[in-house]
Amino acid sequence: MNFPTSVFCIFLIFQIFMAGSCSKDKDTFGPESVQPEAPIIESRKESGEPDEQETEEQEEEQEGHSEEEEVEEEGSAEEQPQEETMPEGQQEEEQQEAPEQEGQQEPPPSGPTKSVEEITIFPQNHPLHDDVLGASVDDNSDAILEHIGLQTNIFADFGSGTYQGEPIGIPYVSVGSDQPKVPIVFRGNGTDGNYGHQSEKGPFPIPLDAPVEAAFVGDGHVISVDVDNGMLYELYNAQQVGNGWEASSAAVFNLNTVEFRPEGWTSADAAGLPIFPLLIRYSEVASGEIDHPIRFTLSRNKIYEGYIHPARHSIQGEVGNHLLPFGARLRLKDDFDISGFSQENQVILRALKKYGLILADVGVDMYLKGDPNENWNNADLRELKTIKVENFEVVEMGQIKTNQ
Repeated sequence: MNFPTSVFCIFLIFQIFMAGSCSKDKDTFGPESVQPEAPIIESRKESGEPDEQETEEQEEEQEGHSEEEEVEEEGSAEEQPQEETMPEGQQEEEQQEAPEQEGQQEPPPSGPTKSVEEITIFPQNHPLHDDVLGASVDDNSDAILEHIGLQTNIFADFGSGTYQGEPIGIPYVSVGSDQPKVPIVFRGNGTDGNYGHQSEKGPFPIPLDAPVEAAFVGDGHVISVDVDNGMLYELYNAQQVGNGWEASSAAVFNLNTVEFRPEGWTSADAAGLPIFPLLIRYSEVASGEIDHPIRFTLSRNKIYEGYIHPARHSIQGEVGNHLLPFGARLRLKDDFDISGFSQENQVILRALKKYGLILADVGVDMYLKGDPNENWNNADLRELKTIKVENFEVVEMGQIKTNQ
């Protein structure tokens, strides 16, 4: 062997020797020196961990576990690997969401246990049950009626069906004692101002889907009657927003007592009177008797700037012997013949003789207010238009108060 060949053989033997020595320290090299899969499996075996086949069999068995067991396993921070542990912020967020989920699972309100006609709507000694059939006629009756317009007819502003897509009349909803109470926010808008300073503050048991008086009327009344507790909640210029209601004013009445608004306070009506107890309700007409005066409206230029009991509030206007104040009553003359009207209309007309009309708000002249109900016969109600202002007389008013 010549010298170059010997040198080459010695160099080759040295390279083979070095390659065998380096393979033991492969995992200490850089990122390109990745351990092959086989040594990893062997290392698990040495540590007592299952091999790939055993792992797959266990994973198949675990797939049959219930979701509840999986939740319990995930909730145990001590048993699960750290990389699968839920971040602390996420744990707090889910804990905060838990009460909300529980609240959403609460059963809905059971609703009213009786109808509004089965409850007391103010005791019989309340002024709104006063019989005025035999009361004296006011000295200014003729002047007031002439200013309203003797040939102006009364109009039933309620009925069945819809007008401009809305029910005809002032709706209300009956609720039970388990109806949740919601917040009321007072505000003014393009319709009217903010009368929160003359309102109960809430929260009130008014469903978020409670009906609102037809939008084209503008008053936007919302009425909720708690028949279990005999409480009445009324909103004016109301709109459902968020988790409650917005309104210009609100009033609460205990229907079991003789009570009134504070002097000078408005209500959901300008006169400071309750609305619901003064509506013509189909259910009471069907029973054959109305035992209260009926709410009606006049235009502003026919209203005295003052009020008489049990009204509590007045609007800006004029004073004079030809004007009618809030709370005043018009009575259908006792000798007016009602025999030619239907039985349902006769119930209304008997009430106009015994309890009269009570001025409660600004609106169209001689509009009588009632509830929307599919049982009303609209054609029959239009027969009431044959009755005119000249068929009425003003009940003696007594002292007229002002807001000052």
